[in-house]
Amino acid sequence: MTNDSRPPKVLTFFYGSYMNPAVLAEVDIHPETFEVAKLSGWDIRIEPLANLVPSDRHEVYGVVASLTHAELEHLYAHAREVLGGTYLPHPVIVDARDSGTVAALCYISPGLESKTASADYVDRIVGPAKEHGFPAWYIERLESFRPV
Repeated sequence: MTNDSRPPKVLTFFYGSYMNPAVLAEVDIHPETFEVAKLSGWDIRIEPLANLVPSDRHEVYGVVASLTHAELEHLYAHAREVLGGTYLPHPVIVDARDSGTVAALCYISPGLESKTASADYVDRIVGPAKEHGFPAWYIERLESFRPV
């Protein structure tokens, strides 16, 4: 038996700009892998930041990645202090493209003020959505939050 001193990692479902490796790199977080996943029973809003709301008619596409608790704390402190959104962890079950049904944490904000998203922010979500091969209807849904 080996003594592994590395901190444990937590599977996390990202659905907004944090599914973009370039955005995570801005806060010095570099997940080893991303796996496309789908979360049923929720809908996405980008007003002005990405957030999820319960819905029995929708599903949200994103990616799952493994991060340490310290990385998650750092990431969501950045969301709170720099972006102005307080996100809290929620346990979810996602359908991952390769791994099947898995449990993950998903960070959701209970009280974001609704405002128009910036085009740049929407781009930071739509770009990776296209790269990951999300369905065309879902990319259209993301694009619907682009300011007119």
